[in-house]
Amino acid sequence: MTNEITIQKLKEMRLSAMADAFSQQLSDPQLLNLTFEERLSLLVDTEYLSRKNNKVYRLIRNATFDQSHACIADVNYTNGRNLNKSMIQQLATCKFIEANNNVIIMGASGAGKSYLACAIGMEACKHHFTVRYIRMPELLLELAVARGEGIYQKYLKQLRKLKLLIIDDWMLHTLNEMESRDLLEIIHARHKKVSTIFCSQFTPEGWHARIPEAPLADAILDRIVHDSYTVKIESTNNDKSMREIYGINL
Repeated sequence: MTNEITIQKLKEMRLSAMADAFSQQLSDPQLLNLTFEERLSLLVDTEYLSRKNNKVYRLIRNATFDQSHACIADVNYTNGRNLNKSMIQQLATCKFIEANNNVIIMGASGAGKSYLACAIGMEACKHHFTVRYIRMPELLLELAVARGEGIYQKYLKQLRKLKLLIIDDWMLHTLNEMESRDLLEIIHARHKKVSTIFCSQFTPEGWHARIPEAPLADAILDRIVHDSYTVKIESTNNDKSMREIYGINL
């Protein structure tokens, strides 16, 4: 009866993993032969690991990855893709996030930019960094909606707090002046404070051409290019599109 009360108390304190582990100890004669300290250590380890795993799960869920299955170990380095494996593995350590650096991933449509960005984002979640994945058209729409609802500054504050922001389809279309100013606000707020991954089909020179106001274009690029790692994914006519490989929209 005492053990049942203890288990119930553990559950009420939201120590469910520890409660389950304690129940298992009671039903396993071999574990009962351990010392009190050894049994307590096992219980604490179980609860600790459970909480860490739950935190990673929440971070991944909140990141809204386009491809939550993405994995650094499955990145394709073959077929003339010209990917620097050493650099990718370095990015996977997430030290660039600790240093508040950015990453620019360039490549043709279907080359695997989104997959690589999500794979790095997954590693960031495992390191307990807050992450969000969003396509640039959706980002611009959310900014416009936030302005219309009078919560523009609150939305910008939320973006500033993210340790890693992944913006896909970066500069896919020409911006208007308001969109350019919105992006400058975001980039300026995050500059040298947190990290951003930009996935684009175009080089920074191509971004400049899609920002109609030259001073705004200069200001945006200046805050991105100089503090960024650059990954360019090459492709050949013989390469399979990553969409073909994974059968999903990358």
